[in-house]
Amino acid sequence: MVEKFKTLFSVKSSLITLYLALTIPIPFISIDKLKISAIVAFLLGLYLIINITNDYVETCNHKISYKTSSINKIFGKKNWEIFWKDIESIKTLNTSQGSKVYYFKTCKGDNFLVPQRIENFDKFLIIITRNTGIKVNSISYISPLWTYKVLMLLSFFMIIGEIFAFKYQILSMLNL
Repeated sequence: MVEKFKTLFSVKSSLITLYLALTIPIPFISIDKLKISAIVAFLLGLYLIINITNDYVETCNHKISYKTSSINKIFGKKNWEIFWKDIESIKTLNTSQGSKVYYFKTCKGDNFLVPQRIENFDKFLIIITRNTGIKVNSISYISPLWTYKVLMLLSFFMIIGEIFAFKYQILSMLNL
């Protein structure tokens, strides 16, 4: 049975909301000659950020696959696929921010990053243990999920602030 694990909604939405918060003002504050270019760049960037957050993992009884978009491939991210029987261990590395990342180490000596920002992560870990026999009790999300929610909330407040600033700028221009 094939199981599909998409990127966490909180990760996708926080990145998209942050992009919007940082770029919504640009078309409005650009000079008249660049307004169309700014709008096109804004829309292209929005397309890119939505596209690059659509990676997913598929598992079945024989293998695990990481699938990325064609846009991500341009930026150097690659699809990969490992047969369960080829995974010999899971290697842990500390990050400079104090969390941990994990790699599937294969019998060929290859290392593949264990996805840590996917939906149904606990189910994903059970599938890893069931198919490899490797204990994965210590594996968790790369960062606490509340951090993505805080980022999304702060970005949302930035957007609200931008809307109010734009509204009052228009009202002052109209002398109201």
